[in-house]
Amino acid sequence: MANQQHKIGSGFGAQSTAAEVLAGIDLSGRLAVVTGGYSGLGLETTRALAAAGAQVVVPARRREVADEAVAGIGGVEVDELDLADQRSVAAFADRFLAAGRPVHLMIDNAGIMAAPEMRVGPGWEGQFAVNHLGHYALVNRLWPAIKEGRGRVVSVSSRGHQLSGIRWDDVHFERGYDKWQAYGQAKTANVLFALHLDALAQGTGVRAFSLHPGTIRTALGRHMSDDELAGLSTRIDEGASGSNWKTPEQGAATQVWAATSPQLDGMGGLYCEDCDIAEPAAPGTVLGPGVNAWATDPQEAARLWRLSADLTGVDAFAA
Repeated sequence: MANQQHKIGSGFGAQSTAAEVLAGIDLSGRLAVVTGGYSGLGLETTRALAAAGAQVVVPARRREVADEAVAGIGGVEVDELDLADQRSVAAFADRFLAAGRPVHLMIDNAGIMAAPEMRVGPGWEGQFAVNHLGHYALVNRLWPAIKEGRGRVVSVSSRGHQLSGIRWDDVHFERGYDKWQAYGQAKTANVLFALHLDALAQGTGVRAFSLHPGTIRTALGRHMSDDELAGLSTRIDEGASGSNWKTPEQGAATQVWAATSPQLDGMGGLYCEDCDIAEPAAPGTVLGPGVNAWATDPQEAARLWRLSADLTGVDAFAA
């Protein structure tokens, strides 16, 4: 994997849209599951995949809001799912598996950012629980359908992963909470999850990728104060993060590209940005281009998988 973590010259870039990366790709007969597929980047992802012929399942915590958001988009269905509630994850997976349908594209798009301190389930830190553990359990529970579909799993991370690696001595921030460190840890977990899932799935036909979608004004920043949003906007506009603002259509492009592009055939476990494979980040990079070394370490990925299995009680690959 490490030797493949370099740009391939996809022909697309930061300004490419989801529709553009899907041009000429027919997804008829393919089924996609897009968490959070009813707002922001998720909604644009749902629109693009459906326009290309895919049947799209949108698991949603706010079902009525989701129904209204996707109304009029053909080939889309909504079901209930709360990633913060492991019982809800299990119930959704049971319903889905009972229908006997394969999953060809699994896009773990939903998430929260810089949220106030909250405890989930048995006391898990909220951002780690929602952004990582919820998706970890969902993919593992849906594994029979994903394996049958022999497609791709896409884990939506961000440059926020550069804010923190996994805090092994205090994963749940029991010794003082920092919302940005918690967000960074959760986003690192998203990258490590895809890395180890891809390693475990070798030989099944399933490949996994993670990505930074770009910087986009969406409801993801709802937990930030006006001052925080203004400061972040200034930093981005000044180029300190190495990124310009994207539209939602541009922001959805990288996850759609990672899920469908034939350019990635035979590859996996890689972190992408701007519709291409990302380069390794320079040491000390914070909110800049590339992927940090702590998020591409196979040993860290395997350790996180073991922790996640212990916490959730779910592991589709257990002996």
